[in-house]
Amino acid sequence: MDDLTLIGMPGSGKSSVGVVLAKTMGYGFLDADLLIQSQQGALLQTLLDTHGLERFLDMEEQAILSISCRRTVIAPGGSCVLRQGAMEHLKALGPVLYLRVSYPALERRITDLATRGIAFAPGQSLRDVYDQREPLYRRWADAVVDVDDAQDLAATLAAVQAAAARLY
Repeated sequence: MDDLTLIGMPGSGKSSVGVVLAKTMGYGFLDADLLIQSQQGALLQTLLDTHGLERFLDMEEQAILSISCRRTVIAPGGSCVLRQGAMEHLKALGPVLYLRVSYPALERRITDLATRGIAFAPGQSLRDVYDQREPLYRRWADAVVDVDDAQDLAATLAAVQAAAARLY
């Protein structure tokens, strides 16, 4: 259990918190969305537009299954919980922390749903995506950290560090 994975909705702070967390832990940082883009040679939104949701989720799962690292904070895309194989692999690498953001806060944070590279089916709203994924995040998490709009990065980082310390 050398790695630590941060899961949660897009906009929950996985990447921004993850980078700083990795620095404070002396760990590397891996953004799985960037890994997918590198492996596929295209932006996430282009992959979604070109291949559709199910094929994108397959690409995401394959990228996650290719992760082999040690002492790394991993920030996968928010849709990683939609593929059991991806989550089983991440759990095998180490503890999983869920950065939970309330739906009203998420609405304020996500203003570019159609262009941000968020995996959702045609006709789904942000609320639909949230309602679908939230129970899955809880299912896979070893710990949950509530991310409040009033918190700054330092406060969120401290909460994540405290949760991580309880897992190691």
